[in-house]
Amino acid sequence: MSDDTVPTLVDPTWLENRLDAPDVQVLDCTVHLSTDGSGEYQLEPGYDDWADAHVPGSAFADLIEDLSETEDPDYPFQLPTPADFAAAVGDLGVSDDSRVVLYDTVDAGNNNEWAARLWWLFRVFGHDRVGVLDGGWARWTAGDRPVSATVTEPEPATFTADYRPELVADGDDVAARLDDDDACLINALRPSDHAAQRIPNSENVPAVGEDAVITDDGTYQSEATLRERFADVGATEAEAVITYCGGGIAASSQALALYQAGVTDAAVYDGSLSEWTADPDRPVESDE
Repeated sequence: MSDDTVPTLVDPTWLENRLDAPDVQVLDCTVHLSTDGSGEYQLEPGYDDWADAHVPGSAFADLIEDLSETEDPDYPFQLPTPADFAAAVGDLGVSDDSRVVLYDTVDAGNNNEWAARLWWLFRVFGHDRVGVLDGGWARWTAGDRPVSATVTEPEPATFTADYRPELVADGDDVAARLDDDDACLINALRPSDHAAQRIPNSENVPAVGEDAVITDDGTYQSEATLRERFADVGATEAEAVITYCGGGIAASSQALALYQAGVTDAAVYDGSLSEWTADPDRPVESDE
């Protein structure tokens, strides 16, 4: 690999050796997800944690407010418009020539999901010089690598969005593929969630939990293991692959895992089950 590119999965040593490279922009995209006493989900950007300690020279990317649709969205984390995405990442110092490295700071069991979401967004909007720090913040700090608490404003840059609709699926796209033998629809949720509620004719390759595409140490499984898992459900031979989950986050991590396995054109169902189940006429299956 030449030094004007970036690996899809970035080893911490690779990044450490390039922290001073002027074209490398590091973004922390952590979102903290929790439940309150009523079981409702609470979302909070990880800005405060980033401000306390981060990869030197990095900026914080707010997936909740800046990199999702916020003007009357149809579902959480809805894809932003190309213009809004370009403006947001330009404000973070990302230009058309930038090599972007993304990471998050959540626990190992959910490592890389938020980073993978932004990785997918960059690809949707035409930027391929982007990678995810494999193992995230936990792996970075485990290696006693440099950490900073200096908060600086990135120098704004110009980013040009080039929308790739083939990497995005909506409910109509999924409905049209339900009985298509040449398509593979993959649910990225845990097996128990897949059993409880799923889109008909979908396969389950979990992005989190046991037997996930993420290992116990928060890194992605090997390329060989990923190829085997996706081959088992027919994804490596399918003409079209669509990933989904509850809201499009784990599905983005699944798209990255598919990319590592050689399936580089998988689409993410934006909104996933939160969008699918909002229409009572759309079918769902369960084992209950």
